[in-house]
Amino acid sequence: MANPRVRTYSRYTRKAASLLSGLIRTARLENKLTVQEVAERAGVSRGLVQRIEKGDLKCEIGAVFEVAVIVGVRLFDADENSVSRHLRQTEDKLALMPKSVRKAHKEIDDDF
Repeated sequence: MANPRVRTYSRYTRKAASLLSGLIRTARLENKLTVQEVAERAGVSRGLVQRIEKGDLKCEIGAVFEVAVIVGVRLFDADENSVSRHLRQTEDKLALMPKSVRKAHKEIDDDF
């Protein structure tokens, strides 16, 4: 049996996940939604919603975003039109950039 890989996260990442999970839980409670109701609407398990609300960093990001939208947490502090505009701008910028990054190959000088 393979050993599970232990992943470490920066303090900033852990705090950001904790903030988002707290916002999700607060919004769910303010909207008087049960964990089961949110899970059904998101098409995920009740346990996954509970893990999201605890800030578990191993949760699928799509599920976290979907739960956030369902309970009314605004992602990126923007409305849907603003997110769409930023997405188009990012796609336009990415279209101008190289498809991949490669390190320059250094010639080895082995003349002694």
